[in-house]
Amino acid sequence: MKYGLNLLLWTTDVNENLYPLCEQIKGWGYDGVELPIFDMNRKNFAAAGKHLDDLGLERTAVTVGTPDENPISPDAAKRKAGLERIQRAVEMCQVAGATHLCGPFHSALGEFSGAGPTADEWKWGQDTLRQAADFAQQAGVMLTLEYLNRFECYFLNSAADTARFCREVDHPHLKMMYDTFHANIEEKCIRSAVQVCADQMVHVHISENDRSTPGEGAVNWDASFAALKEVNYDGWLMIEAFGLALPALAAATKIWRRMFSSEEHLATAGLQFMKSRWEG
Repeated sequence: MKYGLNLLLWTTDVNENLYPLCEQIKGWGYDGVELPIFDMNRKNFAAAGKHLDDLGLERTAVTVGTPDENPISPDAAKRKAGLERIQRAVEMCQVAGATHLCGPFHSALGEFSGAGPTADEWKWGQDTLRQAADFAQQAGVMLTLEYLNRFECYFLNSAADTARFCREVDHPHLKMMYDTFHANIEEKCIRSAVQVCADQMVHVHISENDRSTPGEGAVNWDASFAALKEVNYDGWLMIEAFGLALPALAAATKIWRRMFSSEEHLATAGLQFMKSRWEG
């Protein structure tokens, strides 16, 4: 098992300002970090990758889809832009040494049609992601789709739907992840949700119901860890939490209140919690 920390707790940017923080994260005992990919600055990601190599920290990455770069848009130009955005993010992963590109880049974050996904959107999404997976395979990066709760997107909202989407694409470099925050909202049974996607699941976000310190909220952690162990999951347990430091991110994730005492407390207590539940 590997224990990681998503850097969105602090920033959406990857640059030299992160280096002291990454040294702290290594000192706290983490195996790796999850890099936010938004600015697509190749030089910055290459430098960050070298620094993380020097520290001995492994890395994954995360990005999103946007309304103008949307793999399921009825507008072919926007679908093409969505593919190109994913390809640029894959290139950032490659130069930074990130093994997985995670996130809800299957559709536009926060954009709604007023209905559920259509057959056309399903087909457009699969066509776009299949091309993206071909590109990712050549770069040695695993595309890892994240389903979101119904208040953040309408395209993929459950483990079962996301697993079916990936199975139908049937590409070795398109898989999915499981996120305890979204599952807490959308799934009727945690055990069933994990089981239904086990053959496609290659990554896990450990995220509390209020997006704060894992273990200090209301997620059913007993069921979550038991289910992951039952299917012999052995990948990343990556903490994903958000605070108020970044106004744009706070707005996107609907974070209006400070839910933890400090980022250091969240990081250190969260790591201790994951290890105690997995190894205890």
